[in-house]
Amino acid sequence: MPSDSFLRAAIEQARKSLAEGGIPIGSVLVHESRIIGAGHNRRVQTGSPIDHGEMNCLRNAGRLPAKIYRQCTLYSTLSPCPMCSGAIVLYRIPRVVAGENRTFLGAEDYLRSQGIQVDVVQDDECIQLMRDFIRANPELWSEDIGE
Repeated sequence: MPSDSFLRAAIEQARKSLAEGGIPIGSVLVHESRIIGAGHNRRVQTGSPIDHGEMNCLRNAGRLPAKIYRQCTLYSTLSPCPMCSGAIVLYRIPRVVAGENRTFLGAEDYLRSQGIQVDVVQDDECIQLMRDFIRANPELWSEDIGE
């Protein structure tokens, strides 16, 4: 499966969250060209302050051996926040592909300082999805990013 189809899968997850009344951020974990985990931001749906898209994806991937994480790429529709970046570093996921960082710049410098490759593709659909959501839900967005 080409890498852009993995980002498409993350966007599908983001749209799923939006349809559920949540924040449109989605993520997939890829190992050996296969999605092994998928998730989306479910903070609103579950009432959990830590149920971000990347965290939900990792939870849905289940408990994995360390060697598997070290061979994965995490795709996310948005630049990972400090909390999600911490989980990426903890499990030594070597590569992150972010759909965009124009609406929110996460902890990319931290990830890079830990030897993680971060590719930001500035996908138009990811950008528009977040711009529309932030415009319509500024208070909810501020809550999600801890402001």
